[in-house]
Amino acid sequence: MSSRERAAKTERKPVEDSANQVIQHVRRLIERGELRPGDRLPPERELAGQIGVSRPTVRVGLRALAAMGVVRTRHGAGTFVPEFPVLDSEPLSFLAALHHFTRSEMYDARRILEVGAAGMAAERATPEQLTAISEEITNLFASMEDPQAFLVHDIRFHRAVAAASSNPIVASLVEMVSALYYDRRRKTAEQATGRNLRDAAEAHRRVYHAIRSRNAEEARAAMNEHLLTSRAYQDEEEQVLAAAPAPAITHRS
Repeated sequence: MSSRERAAKTERKPVEDSANQVIQHVRRLIERGELRPGDRLPPERELAGQIGVSRPTVRVGLRALAAMGVVRTRHGAGTFVPEFPVLDSEPLSFLAALHHFTRSEMYDARRILEVGAAGMAAERATPEQLTAISEEITNLFASMEDPQAFLVHDIRFHRAVAAASSNPIVASLVEMVSALYYDRRRKTAEQATGRNLRDAAEAHRRVYHAIRSRNAEEARAAMNEHLLTSRAYQDEEEQVLAAAPAPAITHRS
């Protein structure tokens, strides 16, 4: 290692150590109950004074906490502790690109998480949560002429079911995997046929009816069947997309 590299490493380490002080300070506030879900953190200047570090160091620490899902920054409003746990999907996206996660692997993960979540939702969903799921069913049927809008409501439906499981860990994991699914699915959504969208909307409705009926076994079976069919439909869409001719390139004189 050259003297310049050693010097740069020495300069970085105090910054990293100071940023860790910020992380540990926020952790202590949470552990003591001084910061609760939904609370706003003190302003950067105040945090810097409390911890004895610079404001840029506070920002580094807060960015690290945001990457962990511990805090969220709202432009113009400050930094808050989320009311519900949120796992950042960005690390999963990097891993997907690095390790070439397949569509089959993604659907396997969804089935493990979402089939169980549907069963728990049937047992635990509140009236408000049932209403949220029902609203997304209505939105799905209303957006069958717009595949991209349909996809958005599809994702929201699955998130609503996961939230109704009343297990914040499951809900957070579904949220993270859903973000990865959306990123991939939106590239093929325009290839979805009207028949596929109608079938998907009906499949979501069957899941909802099972949850509303408090039939956990039926809810799990309906969700499992829906995800298996969804994977087959996405296979079709990707085949259509792959077979489509490349757009012509026009040159201006």
